[in-house]
Amino acid sequence: MALIPVGTQKYLLNKRRRPCGSHSYSLIIFTNDLEDKAWTTNEVMEEVTSCSFSSPLFQQEDKRGVTYRIPALIYVPPAHTFLAFAEKRSSSKDEDALHLVLRRGLRTGQSVQWEPLKSLMKATLPGHRTMNPCPVWERKSGYVYLFFICVQGHVTERQQIMSGRNAARLCFICSQDAGYSWSDVRDLTEEVIGPEVTHWATFAVGPGHGIQLQSGRLIIPAYAYYIPFWFFCFRLPYRARPHSLMIYSDDLGATWHHGRLIKPMVTVECEVAEVIGKAGHPVLYCSARTPNRHRAEALSIDHGECFQKPVLSHQLCEPPHGCQGSVVSFCPLEIPGGCQNLAGEDAPAIQQSPLLCSSVRPEPEAGTLSESWLLYSHPTNKKRRVDLGIYLNQSPLEAACWSRPWILHCGPCGYSDLAALENEGLFGCLFECGTKQECEQIAFRLFTDREILSHVQGDCSTPGMNSEPSKK
Repeated sequence: MALIPVGTQKYLLNKRRRPCGSHSYSLIIFTNDLEDKAWTTNEVMEEVTSCSFSSPLFQQEDKRGVTYRIPALIYVPPAHTFLAFAEKRSSSKDEDALHLVLRRGLRTGQSVQWEPLKSLMKATLPGHRTMNPCPVWERKSGYVYLFFICVQGHVTERQQIMSGRNAARLCFICSQDAGYSWSDVRDLTEEVIGPEVTHWATFAVGPGHGIQLQSGRLIIPAYAYYIPFWFFCFRLPYRARPHSLMIYSDDLGATWHHGRLIKPMVTVECEVAEVIGKAGHPVLYCSARTPNRHRAEALSIDHGECFQKPVLSHQLCEPPHGCQGSVVSFCPLEIPGGCQNLAGEDAPAIQQSPLLCSSVRPEPEAGTLSESWLLYSHPTNKKRRVDLGIYLNQSPLEAACWSRPWILHCGPCGYSDLAALENEGLFGCLFECGTKQECEQIAFRLFTDREILSHVQGDCSTPGMNSEPSKK
């Protein structure tokens, strides 16, 4: 601790080490009122996350009171800054969402120093609650676009599905200074959806991050409950079914459009990642939540306008009713010797079942490592939302190539969002967790590519093997 006098103020920096390995810094400001010679104090708390340790960024205030849910995370490279978003709710219920909150984290090497929580009141519409943060960073302009939905009053998703009357609005705000300040809200509902909204019982973006493709296209993952037709005599919708889709912009965020629904399988919350194969051909990979006890995977070769028929991944389980998950792509900085040749004489044969239809595959790539790999986060238990796992896929265009999960958090967990730091060998994960319930806190974990490989090293050359998860 050090007491530093500056004019009429003194600053006391107090560092405390937490049991989890992170640090809490207290900046205590003593102010001298020259009139009455009294000293007053103002304490500002900041968290510091060290690599390989978790730090709680958003903490539930009461079991029946203020709760933070639905994490979203992006990294802004020029500013060396993480932006961690969440919903602030008056309770854990969806219909009790209030507005979005943000914490900015400045990265120095393998540690992150977090600023205090900030409420994003610009991301609101009168009479609506704000939900589902979905940020994306545009590398040319440096803008961060934060997408979300604003839902009228306390209207629930189920009420919208049953009545067929959408109560959600598609909105975004943007920042050109890495989240310090934000623009006014822009409502895109009419521009993006237009008259089609009569066939959408409701919709949402993300939650989680969006991406920018090599082509420059910005992608925001979304889903909509589609109404094929109405019973006009009863004014009731016919069986609204959810399908994932993409919202995109080809002009740096000036205008936005939506792609086709991913059919025929029921898919809900999703995330996407761009995969580059050995031949350099980009393919957009989509991982979507389903109620079918397994994750859905689909690929697009036209930058997300439409996707091929999704398939269920029997390596990636879903708990009953499913759960949101996150996926990112990255180019490995180095490939360990044991993982270089999946098709070698000593390596078991990979299941030859490519996700990408043979008629549109650029070239045969079975049994070879892709130039970009995938990382996926999701609860690993088949029966309930517990034990958050990190999965690695070194051949994303092939089926059954996921590693066994590395357990990042043991215990109750829920939604999560990943961020990959290109050319740094670092990853961030923002995730819901707790000791008794998943909504007790939203924590952040920074980890390296070496940590991932060390936990999946034993089976990186035998994708699809059934083995026990690797503990943290």
